[in-house]
Amino acid sequence: MRLSTKAQYAVRAMVRLNLEQKDSPVSIREISTHENISLTYLEQLFAKLRRGKLVRSVRGPGGGYILARPAADIKVDQIIDSVEETLIPVSCMDEFGNCACSDQCVTHTVWQELGERIRGFLSSVSIEDLTNDARARIHRQREEQRKTE
Repeated sequence: MRLSTKAQYAVRAMVRLNLEQKDSPVSIREISTHENISLTYLEQLFAKLRRGKLVRSVRGPGGGYILARPAADIKVDQIIDSVEETLIPVSCMDEFGNCACSDQCVTHTVWQELGERIRGFLSSVSIEDLTNDARARIHRQREEQRKTE
């Protein structure tokens, strides 16, 4: 199973938003520059993230986006759901885990369990977790860079 670019970019953008947010809103342009994601594409993603109530927009000078709630309360599966991606592992299964093939699908249980495990894992990872990982990675990179200077 492979998640789409849309899902990956949405998660990256949310982590970057949390990294840069501090005390003021973050512009999509800033996220675009840091993450090397098209500004137009990010605008579309942030519209969906806003509808999903994961971010809020702040208008006016110095405006941009902020997280709609604490980073610890925003889970990766919620981000993926908000950009309308599916976590269903096979095409014959609906969002409720029902198989369209037949009532006697011999592989149904393996795909259903896989879907539940994927959802369970992604719902256990928060933006705060990913932000902490990113900060640690940035710190290690800076330390290695200092050693080589």
